[in-house]
Amino acid sequence: MAEEDIYAKDGTVDYRKRPAIKKETGTWKACPFILGNECCERLAYYGMSTNLVNYLLKRLGQGTASSANNVTNWSGTCYITPLIGAFLADAYLGRYWTIAIFSIIYVFGLTLLTLSASVHGLVPSSCDSNGVCHPTIGQSVICFAALYIIALGTGGIKPCVSSFGADQFDEADEAERKHKNSFFNWFYFSINIGALVAASVLVYIQMHVGWGWGFGIPAVAMAIAVVSFFSGTRRFRNQKPGGSPLTRLCQVIVASLKKFQVTVPADKSLLYETADEESVVKGSRKLDHTNTLTFLDKAAVGTEKDQIKGSVNPWRLCSVTQVEELKCIIRMLPVWATGIIFSTVYAQMSTMFVLQGDTMDIHMGPHFTIPPASLSIFDTISVLIWVPIYDFLIVPFVRRFTGHKHGFTQLQRMGIGLFISIFSMVAATILEVKRLHMVRQRNLYDADDTIPMSVFWQIPQYFLIGCSEVFTFIGQLEFFYEQAPDSMRSLCSALSLTTIALGNFLSTLLVNIVTSITKRNGNPGWIPDNLNRGHIDYFFLLLAIMSIVNLIVYIFIARWFTYKKAVGEFRK
Repeated sequence: MAEEDIYAKDGTVDYRKRPAIKKETGTWKACPFILGNECCERLAYYGMSTNLVNYLLKRLGQGTASSANNVTNWSGTCYITPLIGAFLADAYLGRYWTIAIFSIIYVFGLTLLTLSASVHGLVPSSCDSNGVCHPTIGQSVICFAALYIIALGTGGIKPCVSSFGADQFDEADEAERKHKNSFFNWFYFSINIGALVAASVLVYIQMHVGWGWGFGIPAVAMAIAVVSFFSGTRRFRNQKPGGSPLTRLCQVIVASLKKFQVTVPADKSLLYETADEESVVKGSRKLDHTNTLTFLDKAAVGTEKDQIKGSVNPWRLCSVTQVEELKCIIRMLPVWATGIIFSTVYAQMSTMFVLQGDTMDIHMGPHFTIPPASLSIFDTISVLIWVPIYDFLIVPFVRRFTGHKHGFTQLQRMGIGLFISIFSMVAATILEVKRLHMVRQRNLYDADDTIPMSVFWQIPQYFLIGCSEVFTFIGQLEFFYEQAPDSMRSLCSALSLTTIALGNFLSTLLVNIVTSITKRNGNPGWIPDNLNRGHIDYFFLLLAIMSIVNLIVYIFIARWFTYKKAVGEFRK
């Protein structure tokens, strides 16, 4: 084997910062440590989030709308903080150390949450006959402080771990590159293994054993995740941080504005580019010029004023690759925006679906009951079924007709998921219409009345969301990794996660708007504390209509999207 074939060609290094040796690092032999970390971390996250609405409702004494909003606000924050972690990873720390440091913060937050639910004096003790407690201000503050420390912890893990896993496959190696697409599928599969345990075992423990145990087990799981991650250190390939990506993007904007009167030459080969084979950032590929957003090309037009003491002023002259990096980000933004509505639909699983299930018959046989939050297990089962079907059956079958190496393009895959998500809201609407019909038919208007309709009728809506996740969320993981500039992959992964954050915040906003409008003139509104007197079927229908409009907009955006192309790369 030639000496140059011994080492990875994508600029990655091992834990001692030496060039990564192919046989000793990366590929699938490094992935179990990363997938194990993600599985345990998601078990911890979903162990809290899946049933958090009931904890806030009963242990912290909050109302239906308030508890739902606090869950979506917290969930939204968990997907905004990745912007912090991504910036630190790409600019200074690298993905490995960002994951390691923020994982420890995560464990600290989980430990504090466990203490708030189990230690005398921190646990709300003033509870009424219905089991609804009335905590002190201090007890609520400690609980929410723990939750938002956890939100900070997840911010350093989520944007880095999928990209870190994909980094284990050398982009310059044809054999390794083929496995990268499968990695994203199995990465999402590992997420849902953790979610499966959370939605089944942990929710049951929280409702039947105690919240202290229910939060303590996720804390232990996260500690195991940290150990799993560190144990793979010697096998990991690490991309070097490339300095602030935001600075490079701002330099293009400033340079193009300073040269707004400059004419871009017709021959694009005259635009400035570095002479080195690689980009300025070590390990990053150069990007070919594209004929979109041509105003930004002015930043790469050389003038006499671009030199400072014999060197290029980066705030006046930028390389073609640097300009194309900003174009990549801008082109992704419309696709990114269409993910917000999908995430709003996804957010209903931990809020409105759970509250809907609370009003239904939760008995399974004469002696066993199933917590409504545990129904999210069918979303997880759906994902676990569809991931291998997609990877082993759908991709090879579709590839025969499309000729595309992944079967569907990333944009096609995401669009299919958006289409399926519409039917999950339609299913939830139909179920709620039937439930309310039974309420009126049997005069079951009291809050304590249980509708004689099995909670298992919710399974279709959960199953459909799970199916849509396999297409949309995994498609997003691939899309934002592949279309991101090489040196900004953590940042772009974080950008994709912000759709989940904004989806949660939009859910909060919609609940507030709907509640404000529909409660006028003494009406109970669509989402009252007593859902037997409400109309969350209207709320679900509203989300279905918004999803249809969103899909139509997405189709137009996808048709005109221009994929990035690295220098020397050919696309089929």
